[in-house]
Parts: sequence; C-alpha cells; structure tokens
Amino acid sequence: MTGMDFASFLILLVISAVVSAALQYGVKFYIVPGTTSYLSKVVVGWLGAWFGSPVFGHWGPGRVGGAEGQAYQLYYLPAILGSLALLVLAVDVLRTVGQVLHPGAQAQPPKPAA
Repeated sequence: MTGMDFASFLILLVISAVVSAALQYGVKFYIVPGTTSYLSKVVVGWLGAWFGSPVFGHWGPGRVGGAEGQAYQLYYLPAILGSLALLVLAVDVLRTVGQVLHPGAQAQPPKPAA
C-alpha cells in the first residue's frame, strides 16, 4: 500500500469523506460539531481506510496495481471497515479522555441554527 497511485489516494479520500459525513451529520457521532471536526475526521478516516486492507484482509471488490514490483492492493470493503473502525475508536477515546479529565462535565447537545 505504500506505493499507491493518485487514483487509489482519491478512492480512499472519497471513502473517508463518505464515512466521516455519515458519522458527523447522519449519526451525530462527534466530540465537537462543525466543519473543522468533519475535516479532521476525514484525515483520521483516510488513515483507517489505508490500514483497512492490511488489517481486515484482502477480500471483496478492489484494485490491484503497481509498477516494477511495487504492488499495492486496495479493497473497498476492508477500507470502509478500517475507516469506520478508526473513526469510532478515535471519537470514543477522546470522549473517554474528556470524561476522565472532567468527570462532572457532560457533552452539550448542538444548538439549532437560527
């Protein structure tokens, strides 16, 4: 996976953006609401998608390519699972750390737009 081409990078970016949007705006699974939180999720989700195929395996539809012996393998379903897993882990860890550091504080629900 280290020698990926630009198309694979974009595929992982799209996977991360979709999974991050589903968590941020669909399920409302975040620490802080807003675009900055979403963009940071996209970065973390891209890393999770990148690690998805090596961690969850090489199965399902995907792309295989490479030049001069530097083969890479990108499988879509493990990339989606990797992105989702790392995003859920990151949010859960940050929530846990927040509870440990500030035990009396509770997360405030987002205020509706006026």
